[in-house]
Amino acid sequence: MYKALYRKWRPLTFDDVISQQHITETLKNQIKSGKTAHAYLFTGSRGTGKTTCARILAKAVNCPNMKDGNPCLECDICREAEEGSLTDIIELDAASNNGVDDVRDLRDAAVYSPERCQYKIYIIDEVHMLSNAAFNALLKIMEEPPPYLKFILATTEIHKVPATIASRCQRYDFRRIRQEDMAERLTYIAQQESLDLTPDGAALIAKLADGGMRDAVSLLDQCSVCAEQINAETVSATAGIAGRGYLYDILEAVSEGDTPKALEVTAQLYDMSKDLMRLCEELILQMRNIMLIKASPDTAGSLISCMPDEFDRLRALAEKTPLEDVMSRLELLQECRERMSRAMNKRVEFEMALIRLCGNVKASVQNVDNSEIFDKIKQLEGMIGKASAAAPAPVEKVVTATSPGGSDQPVPNIDLHALKSSDVKTCEQWGEVLEEFRKINPAVASSLEESYAGTAGNVIFITAKNPFFVSLFKIKENALSLGETIYKVLGQKYVIKARSTVNPEKQRSAAEELVKKAINSSIETAVDNNNDQ
Repeated sequence: MYKALYRKWRPLTFDDVISQQHITETLKNQIKSGKTAHAYLFTGSRGTGKTTCARILAKAVNCPNMKDGNPCLECDICREAEEGSLTDIIELDAASNNGVDDVRDLRDAAVYSPERCQYKIYIIDEVHMLSNAAFNALLKIMEEPPPYLKFILATTEIHKVPATIASRCQRYDFRRIRQEDMAERLTYIAQQESLDLTPDGAALIAKLADGGMRDAVSLLDQCSVCAEQINAETVSATAGIAGRGYLYDILEAVSEGDTPKALEVTAQLYDMSKDLMRLCEELILQMRNIMLIKASPDTAGSLISCMPDEFDRLRALAEKTPLEDVMSRLELLQECRERMSRAMNKRVEFEMALIRLCGNVKASVQNVDNSEIFDKIKQLEGMIGKASAAAPAPVEKVVTATSPGGSDQPVPNIDLHALKSSDVKTCEQWGEVLEEFRKINPAVASSLEESYAGTAGNVIFITAKNPFFVSLFKIKENALSLGETIYKVLGQKYVIKARSTVNPEKQRSAAEELVKKAINSSIETAVDNNNDQ
């Protein structure tokens, strides 16, 4: 049965792991000296070797014939561990086993000593997916584990791991794999598999993998069935990206303001089933290279990522483009890439961006001299300061609702009338609540941008800067969905007190109000108040 290359060529010893010498050497020294920790935390982007190193570490500490910190790969323990049949090395996927009951089962099983090995080792992948209750259940066993128990946690989102867990682990940060190391490893795999991989093909695969070795080997595997020789052209066609010539044709057309040429090249690529989103990403990378050549010409060679024969073309484009224009185009491409991820017709979004890049659409707002405006504002503030100070405070709109729960709805367990501001504690997990709420009710969640929350007892106080949230919160379905989200993230039903300190009926443009007061005070302004035009 065929086995995917990324599984077949997964490193089996620390010496096979590339670009992570700062980690593998430390772990090997710990194993040789017998001073391994009871808990490790591996963090880094995908495909950098976290789970691989966790498996090698688990085998090495239990291998009876350990060689220089590496497992021997020949004993029964190493072979069974590699096959996944060794009961003393347990791998858990926290993405699908993230409940408190799953961790309780782990904790109950952990009290039993290992059957055949010196250590019982739990490898928990994507540990950040555990719920708060699950983390709390894991904390006790990690704090005082039996001498035969070890934990290896792996995560791509370290900021979601509670500090109480991270502080009990030895943390290792995995770096993105260097393109040179990745291309060398791909060449070695290709030789062993009798694949004809050219240097430019290996370099392009390494570039597209963006620091993840697994993605690189998977792309090599995909390319191996598309052509006998795997070169840059084969990789481009397989990955659905623009060939290098097309890419620079578009960049040169943008630089020359040749909109028809840029659109023609795009049409050809579209007819060839090229992925326009990947094309946009490639243009962003090359525009970044041009920016770095302009900003740091002496060190650009070590900063940019491009094929060796492309540097001269990038430098030629940089010489005839001002840095301000390069950054403006880069920003426009990034905005286009963001819109394309949500657009129904990606081609239209990309073509609109090309037209703007070529300079055919002028900005709707002209540049003005801000110094004159600032002088006017200071003058206006000085003359109407007293009137502004005497103006009434914004009307506060407060709406309250209880969390859903039928007859089991909570009631406040505190005296709200005697509540002091010091009694309200900041809700540290409010960001997680908003992130989860966006998945359930994105329309209402957008009105909670820049909001904050605090808790006192079983009451949660939400303050939103957007006054429109108050109107949305009056709708029963919206209040129920927010209450359910709070219960899901915080693990407790709360009485919700939501408010906006701005009255939407009285909210108006500050600039408009300032100009009106200035006109009424007979202060000369540079604003034409003629509305008849």
